[in-house]
Amino acid sequence: MMERKALLPVIILPQNLKNLGLPDLRGLAGEIRELIISTVSSNGGHLASNLGAVELTLALHCVFDSPEDKIVWDVGHQCYTHKILTGRYDIFPSLRKSGGIAGFPKVQESPHDSFNTGHASTSISAALGMLAAEKVKGTGRRAVAVIGDGALTGGLAYEALSHAGQLTLPLVVILNDNKMSISPNVGGVSKFLSRLSMKAKYQKFRRFVDNFVNKIPFFGSSFFKIMVRFKRAVKAVFYSDNFFVDLGFEYVGPIDGHNVSLLTKVIKDAKNLNKPVVVHVITRKGKGYSVAENDPKAYHALPALNPALRSRHFTQVFGDAVLEAGRQDERLLVITAAMEEGTGLSLFKEAYPERFFDVGIAEEHAVTFAAGIAVQGLHPIVAVYSTFIQRAVDQVIHDVCLQNLPVIFALDRSGMVSDDGETHQGLFDICLFRSAPNTTILAPAGEEELLQFLQWALECKGPVIIRYPKTTCPSGDPSFSLPLETGRGVWVRRSSKKNLNIAFTGSLYKEALEAAHILESRGIEADLYNLRFLKPLDEDYFAGVLNQYENLILVEEGSRHGGFGEYISELSLRYNCSCRLLVLGVEEKLDALGTREELLRRTALDGQGIAEAALGLLSDKTK
Repeated sequence: MMERKALLPVIILPQNLKNLGLPDLRGLAGEIRELIISTVSSNGGHLASNLGAVELTLALHCVFDSPEDKIVWDVGHQCYTHKILTGRYDIFPSLRKSGGIAGFPKVQESPHDSFNTGHASTSISAALGMLAAEKVKGTGRRAVAVIGDGALTGGLAYEALSHAGQLTLPLVVILNDNKMSISPNVGGVSKFLSRLSMKAKYQKFRRFVDNFVNKIPFFGSSFFKIMVRFKRAVKAVFYSDNFFVDLGFEYVGPIDGHNVSLLTKVIKDAKNLNKPVVVHVITRKGKGYSVAENDPKAYHALPALNPALRSRHFTQVFGDAVLEAGRQDERLLVITAAMEEGTGLSLFKEAYPERFFDVGIAEEHAVTFAAGIAVQGLHPIVAVYSTFIQRAVDQVIHDVCLQNLPVIFALDRSGMVSDDGETHQGLFDICLFRSAPNTTILAPAGEEELLQFLQWALECKGPVIIRYPKTTCPSGDPSFSLPLETGRGVWVRRSSKKNLNIAFTGSLYKEALEAAHILESRGIEADLYNLRFLKPLDEDYFAGVLNQYENLILVEEGSRHGGFGEYISELSLRYNCSCRLLVLGVEEKLDALGTREELLRRTALDGQGIAEAALGLLSDKTK
């Protein structure tokens, strides 16, 4: 038998798919899966979700005309097939690498990426807005939103569905139902979709009737119109609780999300309906790769091959600390938003399932839910990535901070985040929440500090934010075990000379220490001050620190604009400090693709960059 020639290298653009037969499309799906598995195994990335969306992506590009028609991928962690088919096959091996292609849709990267995504529940709103704009422009172009069942727990998705039903524009919503977000989906929406998934009888009946009626000679088409009314009645029996229909959508499904022929036909029918349609597709995460199919949670996202990842991380330290705190205090409850494993809480869930709550992709609810718990005198901890707490700023301020409730926010992945690009950087929590009333913000530098900070926060009477990075967690520095003094930091290195001080937010401990060693090799002594408290600050004390030194560099792993450094600059002016002050942070424009180490180096927040900034400050005699 002649070996089948590989198709993927010649599918330069999605238009080339439209003339392929079913055997070629199936073969192409296999080639795509092989490429995704090999690339993610090397580079890291989202594996299971992408393997589950291969046939769906092929069908979408067979029916719609990208980039004229807009395909919006919710979250975007299932867009690898889309990228491969839209002119990026040759450069796909650069996925998530510095200078390569992003792991999420990126408008700047390709006209086929119609909207930058990275957070959940946004696709329907964005696609509906695009469709409304196309109507005003009179182009007739279409828009499709691809959203997972996990993302439907986000309130934004419901708001968009409601508005889409009112506008009656021909929006096609592809509901990719794989029973997973990162952790298994929870809540009423997941159960509702499971009931729909079990009720496939209507779709089987519909296809049987359509085929039978259309084959009747002479009057088949007329009879078909009569049968439409009958089918609606049957649908009402099977789907009396279908809220998509109640919102004004036509509902189609559930259908097999790995049958590319059926997918293409159904999506084409949905497009031709010219009204809002939800196409409910059942897929399997990790499809085609048995280990990922059997354990989609573990294979949702894989890290790049990196020996350093074997070291103990802040996330692990936090998870162990929460487990121990839970043993000591039965009033402690833990809440997360579809991030049980990502935030290190699996052991706590196993030990205390009645005190663990995964609310799904619903950060706003997680925060106000915690506020309700705190009002009743218990100790809630909300564990979430820094980038995702942005989705709940109003709830943090309005429902927690203004009421001065003792809710602890554990913000994992604060600062630079490897590989996932700009949407996942944790750079804004300091500037977002420093102005929130009654709030304490802590930044631990190492293991002993994180343990101490958590115990301190559990005794605090108001809201506490603990921010820490996704990196290895230092331990053993004597300064980490020094007791907390509210508003004050600790000295990591202190000399009799008062020429230069490097003050840093905790996550940059290793970089500040490296900078001090580099400067020491140049004959320059630099003291190191670990800030610990980013709010509140003992201003009198810190003004005294400023006045002790001729030069002070403040280094923060966060946005420089509106961040802690700007506050210190204002404090220095207010106290008329004589110290020359230089603030280092992250600027607004950042090439955010790369490892954390690469990003720190790119923004001059690594040891070498801090040392060079210090040398520049010392050589500049102007204030």
